[in-house]
Amino acid sequence: MSQTLIGIVSSDKRDKTITVSIASRETHPLYRKQYTKTRKYTAHDEKNEAKVGDKVEIVACRPFSKTVTYNLVKVLERSHGSVELKDNVTEVEMPEKVGADEKVAVEKEE
Repeated sequence: MSQTLIGIVSSDKRDKTITVSIASRETHPLYRKQYTKTRKYTAHDEKNEAKVGDKVEIVACRPFSKTVTYNLVKVLERSHGSVELKDNVTEVEMPEKVGADEKVAVEKEE
């Protein structure tokens, strides 16, 4: 039976190749503290269907290249998207903060 792994896509910038991050919790043998170990695998994605943040299942196969030795089986769960911030914020939306000294000077002028 082939090795099957489930992880999160961390990069899809290359054509037909994705990078999958798999995190696992391990316990130190001497100190008994738990820590997270993250491993990255590159997988072949023939149809370019996986996007960043998707939960995917990959399986070990023959090497496609020097680093790509896994193949995408299916996308288990799609990501919900990311939050985009506005580039241009007008002064009306976000007024400037007035310091204590400036506020006193404004009040004396009036």
